[in-house]
Amino acid sequence: MMDPYVIQMNGNGNGNGNLPSVRDVHVNFSGRSSVSEKMKSRKARWCVRPSDMSNKTFNPIRAIVDSMKVKPNPNKTMISLSIGDPTVFGNLPADPEVTQAMKDALDSGKYNGYGPAIGYLASREEIASYYHCPEAPLEAKDVILTSGCSQAVELCLAVLANPGQNILAPRPGFSLYRTLAESMGIEVKLYNLLPEKSWEIDLKHLESLIDEKTACLVVNNPSNPCGSVFSKSHLQKILEVAARQCVPILADEIYGDMVFADCKYEPLANLSNNVPILSCGGLAKRWLVPGWRLGWILIHDRRDIFGSEIRAGLVKLSQRILGPCTIVQGALKSILRRTPPEFYHNTLSFLKSNADLCYGALAAIPGLRPVRPFGAMYLMVGIEMEHFPEFENDVEFTEKLLAEQSVHCLPSTCFEYMNFFRVVITVPEVMMLEACSRIQEFCEQHYHCAEGSQEECDK
Repeated sequence: MMDPYVIQMNGNGNGNGNLPSVRDVHVNFSGRSSVSEKMKSRKARWCVRPSDMSNKTFNPIRAIVDSMKVKPNPNKTMISLSIGDPTVFGNLPADPEVTQAMKDALDSGKYNGYGPAIGYLASREEIASYYHCPEAPLEAKDVILTSGCSQAVELCLAVLANPGQNILAPRPGFSLYRTLAESMGIEVKLYNLLPEKSWEIDLKHLESLIDEKTACLVVNNPSNPCGSVFSKSHLQKILEVAARQCVPILADEIYGDMVFADCKYEPLANLSNNVPILSCGGLAKRWLVPGWRLGWILIHDRRDIFGSEIRAGLVKLSQRILGPCTIVQGALKSILRRTPPEFYHNTLSFLKSNADLCYGALAAIPGLRPVRPFGAMYLMVGIEMEHFPEFENDVEFTEKLLAEQSVHCLPSTCFEYMNFFRVVITVPEVMMLEACSRIQEFCEQHYHCAEGSQEECDK
């Protein structure tokens, strides 16, 4: 029969005369090597691996753009139509009232400390008041402030979906939805948008994708990358699908109210009283300050379908970081109340003028099929690939455009779509004209008549 284990306590104790020092306790097992001997026999070695979450994180835009091996034509000034940042060229500055509000908040010295994880109560009250309407009432408790609209989207996905579930997202659509979801182990199913219908949703295709594991439907309106704006009737049809299938909606409305004069923007929640909606927005685009990183989630749940758990979940997820920038929160009241209407009007007038200019110029180029935008900061241009046989796809087309003409556009592969490219319309007008001229030159050099269409080409 083997002896039981023996505990030996060596040394003079821990200094109080009663208890042994923990570091002097050794455990020996009769007939076996001591723990300390086993530890000595183990060869220590480094083994540091990236997490599963990091391995699952993939940004299609970065992957495609970073893999491009071509360099711009050194004889032509670079024109970048690829970055969705309206501040890049300096022609769209923030309104002086907005910048003054930030200066005042900073000078006050009141906003240098930590704020609540979901934002100051006063700031949330301002957002609730700004977006409140009889059809979709809001209170401060319905508002979660975030570090930009991107974090708002992330929190919504995290609170609505578990690993193994799926979300429905648009194609073409903003790549961040996939990047965030798949990093969390959430499957992404892509529903089609229809270019021939100004990028409306293919509702039959959308509904066919819904199953018992569908956690939410992502609706982006106005759209990045399409520049489309859904009509009231189309939004109502989307809500009918969601209501019929009992699927909540994540409404990415960061471009809300950024629509041209001949169009009307309808917040999705204003049209629904039975579908719970988490609406995401922020200061980035409408106020032209993307680097200030202030966004928000508006919780619309008039049937109490979310109940208290979704709200509590959003609060808990917000507590993973210490809240959005306090200085911007301190300026928020003045930003919302003092930005003059002419600022919004002038911004939209410029964007519409550039959109019309770009659409008209590219529509006249054989082989290209732009889709007219009605809002946001983009338009999508179809490539009739049969007329450009030397290029296999939109990626090769845009690579060669960059190499020959120093015009950089994002291929639609970045947005899960084929044989289009996206143009950003925030650049100065003279730059937009020059870019369109170079795109025309490029297309003329590479255009070929499709087989059997020589007669059409001769015209």
